[in-house]
Amino acid sequence: MIPIVSIVGMSNSGKTTLVEKLVAELTRRGFRVATIKHNRHGFEIDHEGKDSWRHKQAGAVATVLASPGRIALIEDAAKDYDLIEIRDLYIRNVDIILAEGYKKNPHPKIEVFRAELMRERLCGPGENLIALAGDRPVSSEALWFDWNDAAGLSDLIVERFLSKKG
Repeated sequence: MIPIVSIVGMSNSGKTTLVEKLVAELTRRGFRVATIKHNRHGFEIDHEGKDSWRHKQAGAVATVLASPGRIALIEDAAKDYDLIEIRDLYIRNVDIILAEGYKKNPHPKIEVFRAELMRERLCGPGENLIALAGDRPVSSEALWFDWNDAAGLSDLIVERFLSKKG
C-alpha cells in the first residue's frame, strides 16, 4: 500500500513550496513520489478549441491524452474523491504520495505554520499531526522543523513511511 502524507496549512502559508522541496529531496534520494493537490473550487486544464476539449464537449465522460513520455486523464467526477480512492484508482509505481491540502483527512500530516498568518494551528490533538514546519518554533506535541529543512523532514518521512523501501 502506498503511504500518503498530507501537507496542510492556511492559504499562502507555503504548502506548495514545501511540497516542491520535499519532492525534490525524496526524488534525489531515489524515491518515486506522486503528488495530489486538492482544489475545492474546481479547475480546468483543458483548453477551448483543442481536440481533447472538443471530445469532452461532444459528451465523452473521460478523455486520455497520451504521448511517448506522458499521459493525462480528464474525467468527470461524480463526487469529491478522498485520498484513498484517488490512490487506488489512479496512482501506481510510486513509493509515496504527498498530498497538498486535505486537512480533514485521517492520514499523517505535516502542518505549515507561519506565525504572521496564523494565531493558532489547524491541527489539534488526535489529528495525526507528525510534524510542524514553520518560520519559528511553536510548542506542540509534534516535532518542529524549520520550513527550509527539507532534508530533516525527508528524514522523518523516510523513517516513518519508507524505511523498508530505502
